[in-house]
Amino acid sequence: MTDEQFKDAPIFDADQHMYETPEALTKYLPEKYKSAVNFLKVGHQTRISILGKIRDYIPNPTFDKVAAPGAWEAFFAAENHEGKTLSQMARERVMEATPSFRAPEPRIVELDKQGVSEALVYPTLANLVEHSASEDPELCSAMIHALNQWMLETWGFTHENRLFMTPVINLGLLDEALKELEYVLNNGAKVILIKPAPVRSWKGWRSPALPEFDPFWKEVEAAGLPVVLHASQPPLDDYINQWEPPNSAVFTEMSAFRWIALGHREITDMITSLITHGTFTRFPKLRVASIENGSAWLDPLFHDFDDFYKKMPQAFPEHPIDVFKRNIWVSPFWEGSVEDVVNTVGWDRVMFGSDFPHPEGLVEPKGYWRYAEGMDEKRTYDFMGDNARRFLGLPVRNPAELATV
Repeated sequence: MTDEQFKDAPIFDADQHMYETPEALTKYLPEKYKSAVNFLKVGHQTRISILGKIRDYIPNPTFDKVAAPGAWEAFFAAENHEGKTLSQMARERVMEATPSFRAPEPRIVELDKQGVSEALVYPTLANLVEHSASEDPELCSAMIHALNQWMLETWGFTHENRLFMTPVINLGLLDEALKELEYVLNNGAKVILIKPAPVRSWKGWRSPALPEFDPFWKEVEAAGLPVVLHASQPPLDDYINQWEPPNSAVFTEMSAFRWIALGHREITDMITSLITHGTFTRFPKLRVASIENGSAWLDPLFHDFDDFYKKMPQAFPEHPIDVFKRNIWVSPFWEGSVEDVVNTVGWDRVMFGSDFPHPEGLVEPKGYWRYAEGMDEKRTYDFMGDNARRFLGLPVRNPAELATV
């Protein structure tokens, strides 16, 4: 694939991020919860405390200075020949957060420089909210709503029909989730973000795919609203901490054991729950995408689906693989394998994502071509943009397809 051919395919980047300011979690937080969320000076660093505990998953929660986009590319591309840690790589390429990391207008300018037509834009600080506030479900719901209010004020939920921001919904308290869904829909959201993990109410932990949550999924399906399951702070920390000290849970300092043991459990468990607990059968028009969870888990999961369907078909209302292919889109890691998705789910369900401007992402989306597999012109249009447009219900951009409409 030549660069000239690449320029002919307008990119829809399904994985870009914003860097929030501290007020994203505090500006709209009700007064009774103010003391639960604090940004504290610890030595020379500012840290975030939630419910009286310093939360280390994101060690730099103000994002004033950040590791440059692509700073960790060698690590994730398996080219870390010098054996550097993520922290070492980050320190070597520290930069001030630019306006394009913080607001929609400069991000549009950045998209034009990148040659990107549209993008899904996810919050970053939100990655730790639901895990850190889970022991108080009311606080968790309040923090999520405060974040969404800030996002609407600062970024909007759509901007120039090019940036599609992803307000967050937590299903721990079903009534609050339904209120939040109504709020984001009334304010123009085109997509929502849900953490791929169990949710916690005052009754304990539950899968959000159980029938008790059907009122929520019914409204999502009726609205035709696509749902993204984006990687975030893993829900298995307590389990991993039984194997090794928890001080290795800082993202930039995770041990080899933690990387390998965590694997892709959160996304495979979430999707397996949505399928085996029947959510997709009860609501077959739901559109759900897995973003920044990779694709290496697809083949073993499909193997398990097929194996257990043969062993206990009575437990499945439909063949789980058929359900997956009907309801799920997948964005592989940029360094991962598009072929993993194609061989399992199909070409129409694979989406490109750069993870810009995170250090584990690409310096710019065009950098993907260093890792690209062979794609003809149609597959280039599909993977680099049109499949994401189909996911969001937007018109495709491939001239060959437009000519047949």
